[in-house]
Amino acid sequence: MRKIKYKKGKKVVPTFLEYTGSHKKVATEMQLFVYDSENLTECADHKCQDLLSIIDFNKVNWLNIHGLNEISVIKDVGDFLMVDNFMLGDILNTTKRTKLDESHDVLFFNVKSLLPIGNTDNINVEQISFLLKNGILSSFQEKKSDFFAHIRQRIRTHSGIVREKRADYLLYLLLDAIMENFYVTIENEEDRVEVLINLSKTSTKPEILEQIEKHRDNFNFLKRSIIPLRDSLYSIKSMKDDNVFNAIEKENYSFFDRLHQKCLELLEQIEYDITTLDSASNFYFSAQSHKMNEIMKTLTVVSVFFMPLTFVVGVYGMNFENMPELHWKYGYFVILGLMFILLLGMIYYFKKKKWY
Repeated sequence: MRKIKYKKGKKVVPTFLEYTGSHKKVATEMQLFVYDSENLTECADHKCQDLLSIIDFNKVNWLNIHGLNEISVIKDVGDFLMVDNFMLGDILNTTKRTKLDESHDVLFFNVKSLLPIGNTDNINVEQISFLLKNGILSSFQEKKSDFFAHIRQRIRTHSGIVREKRADYLLYLLLDAIMENFYVTIENEEDRVEVLINLSKTSTKPEILEQIEKHRDNFNFLKRSIIPLRDSLYSIKSMKDDNVFNAIEKENYSFFDRLHQKCLELLEQIEYDITTLDSASNFYFSAQSHKMNEIMKTLTVVSVFFMPLTFVVGVYGMNFENMPELHWKYGYFVILGLMFILLLGMIYYFKKKKWY
């Protein structure tokens, strides 16, 4: 079971920044898109200060950062945007849950992106953070990925309305792309669960129950990841009537409402899948009980068959002198025949009663 890890010590100092994720060997790279409906400038693999000097506050600016190991780069971006140090700390601290912070002119969004790991039952977790301020959207990823490749292509080819909108619409597209990963992960889990349920109908191996519990943990982890995202998106909806915060255009709040509805849809699907796993567990235990009952039934029938035979053998094994059958010439064969007929009679009677 995944647990939240909390480390005491220097991390509680607001001025101290440290990346706590697992991708500590990933080099920090930056990519910048500056665009409007007419023009597009794309820059990559430059120094931080060079990229920041290209930013045009009259256009939409998307600064995408891969790798969080170079703390100085993250600090330079934070200083340029004039954001509080605690937000930079939340970007670097990957143990934090999904959260939303709104401070007048800046919107901070911290979200977990989940994807299945190859042909396994494990789930890969990556934290992605967003800072939206003054037409500048900064995204922070722990490593390179293709989550947003289709959005970059839409910007380059001027597809859809992304070049007509402000940075808040771009934030919606990026969050929507991350939520697509939830759908992919849930679909992968459901495919594996379906195979597992079919297997549980033909096998009672203990490994099946272990796999059921593993997938139950995965679904609960998905649920724990989506619930704070749902709450954060609901908070964005509640900002609509806030006259102080204007980083999101009122006409674009409907897009974030769609994301909120997607969260509700995902949670409903996860609840259904957990119920399905509960049914699979019940079926597994029922199959185990049925198998045990069949074994006990067979053993009981066999023992009942031998009870009267054991009684006969016990009677003639008492060695009393006044037992005339012991002195008959054919007494031994008569008793064996009687025992055999008794056995056949019991088999016929049990069969007629459909006891086995």
